[in-house]
Amino acid sequence: MKILKATTVLFCLLFVSVITKAQSQVDEIVKDWERAKAYTKEYLDAMPESGYDLKPTAEMRSFAEQMLHLTDANYSFASTVSDEKVPADKVGLEKTSDKSKENVTKLVLAGYDFVINSVKKMSPGKFNENTKLFDRFEMTKGTALAKCFEHQTHHRGQATVYLRLAGVTPPQEKLF
Repeated sequence: MKILKATTVLFCLLFVSVITKAQSQVDEIVKDWERAKAYTKEYLDAMPESGYDLKPTAEMRSFAEQMLHLTDANYSFASTVSDEKVPADKVGLEKTSDKSKENVTKLVLAGYDFVINSVKKMSPGKFNENTKLFDRFEMTKGTALAKCFEHQTHHRGQATVYLRLAGVTPPQEKLF
């Protein structure tokens, strides 16, 4: 009987350890997304209102469109990963007519909140489930979320050039 009790206790401790480690991974993902949100807000704040329509070349997106493109992708990827539905008024933001600093900032931050809240609702095991992005690319949901993080980082990085062209010093890196 003592061996059975000891085995049960050990199994419970192991189970709690695995669950705690998995939840810690989710917490780290949330922490990274919160950092990315704060960093992106610094970019949005740094660009003067007059720079929101700045395009380095005629073929490129404006600063506002760049940030709204990043946001459209955040919604799309996070929805695919978490199965949360994107609110109807948050689809196709890059095409919105109000590209003012105030509106773009509000929309972009709401997009980050959607990702963060979607991840918080996910169970750790969900990250190992398979999904298909854009009806073409098969991967785990964890990998898809990592691709989303890479995408927003890429477009925020491009925005550095926009800030420089507007005569603004970009925010200091936020790696940690």
